[in-house]
Amino acid sequence: MILPSQRHLFSLPRELCYLNAAYMTPQPKAVEEAGLAATSRRARPWQLSEKDFFTDVERARELFARLIGAAPDDIAIIPAASYGIAVAARNLDIAPGQKIIVLHEQFPSHVYSWLRLAEERGAVVETVMPPASPGEGGWTEAVLAKIEEFGDAVAAVAIPNYHWANGAPVDLVRVGAAARAVGAALVLDTSQSMGAAPLDLAAVDPDYMVAAGYKWLFCPYGISFLYVAPRHQGGVPLEENWINRLGSGDFAGLVDYQPEYLPGARRFDMGARALFSGMPAAVAALQQLLDWGVENIAETLASHNRALAEIFAEAGYAVPEEDARGPHLMGVTAPGPLDAGFTARLKEKGVSVSIRGASIRVAPHLYNDQEDFARLKAALSG
Repeated sequence: MILPSQRHLFSLPRELCYLNAAYMTPQPKAVEEAGLAATSRRARPWQLSEKDFFTDVERARELFARLIGAAPDDIAIIPAASYGIAVAARNLDIAPGQKIIVLHEQFPSHVYSWLRLAEERGAVVETVMPPASPGEGGWTEAVLAKIEEFGDAVAAVAIPNYHWANGAPVDLVRVGAAARAVGAALVLDTSQSMGAAPLDLAAVDPDYMVAAGYKWLFCPYGISFLYVAPRHQGGVPLEENWINRLGSGDFAGLVDYQPEYLPGARRFDMGARALFSGMPAAVAALQQLLDWGVENIAETLASHNRALAEIFAEAGYAVPEEDARGPHLMGVTAPGPLDAGFTARLKEKGVSVSIRGASIRVAPHLYNDQEDFARLKAALSG
C-alpha cells in the first residue's frame, strides 16, 4: 500500500527537500518528544527505579525483533554497526588461508574488523569487484562466482544487502544458500535498508546481522541492533558487563558474581545499554515503523524514487534501472564531473543529497511529497 505523505509527523522546514535519509533520517515528532521527556527524567535520577534499567531496553528489543521476524532472545543492543561486526569477527572460527568475502568499496565499518581478523589468523580478505552490470544480477552473480571460486575455503561472506554508495542490491537468499553450501558464515550489514526495505530473515538465514539505528530506523545516534542466530548465542561477548549476567535485576546481590549470562543474544549487549535519555526514543521510533509497515514504506519509497528518477533523467543524469537499485535508495550519475561544491549549491536551492563515490545518493522517505519533487526539478534546471 502506498502511504500518503507523512510530513506532518516531522519537523521539516517546508522549504527543504530532504533526500538524504541514507545519511541520517530526521526523527518523527513523537520520537523527538519521547527523547526530550527521557532527557528530562534522566536529569532527576530520584525518579528512576531499578526496573528502568530493563523496561525500555526489553521493549526496544521486542519491537526490533518484530520488525525483522525474529525472537527477542535473538537481539542484542549495541552502540554501532561496527560493534556488532566485531562481535561476529570475535566468534567465527576462521583458519589460516581461509577467505572472507566483502564487496568493493563496502562501508569501512564492515571491513576493518575483517582486515584485523585476517591479519591475526592468517586469513585473506577477498574483494568482489563491481559487476559490469549494476543490477541485482550483477552484484549477486559476482558474489556467487567468488564463493564458487574458493569453495569450502570461504569462511565468511560479509556483505550488505544494498551497497551504501548507490543502493545496488544483492539477492541475499541466493547468496545465503551458496554460503551455507560451502560451510561459510553470512554476516550482514543492513544499516542502509533496515526499516525501509523488507528482508525475509528465515529465507536469508544470516549468522549475524547488524543495523545502525540512526538511519532508516529513526533511532537516536548510539543505539543499534545485532541479530545473532540461535546457533551462535553461546559465543563470547566483546565486553563483560554487570547487566548481561543472570540476576542483574537484583541490585543488592550484584557482588554475588554470576558466571551465567542472561538468555539468548543478551550476552552481547553493550555496557550502559539502558541509555535513559535515548532508549524511550528508540522505542517510539520502532513502534512508528511497525505502525507504518516496512512493506508499505518500501512500496511508497519505490514510487518516490520512480518520480525522482524521471526528474534526474530529464535533467541529463544517468539513472539506474529499477532492478539495479533499492526501493528506497539509488545512485545517479551526473552528465559531467562533479565538483566539491555540488551538494552545497543544491542545498542553497533547498535540496539535500549526498555524494558517495561517483554517485549522487538519493534517499527519500515518507515526509517527501510533490512539492519536494518540484523543488528538485527547479534546482536541477536552474
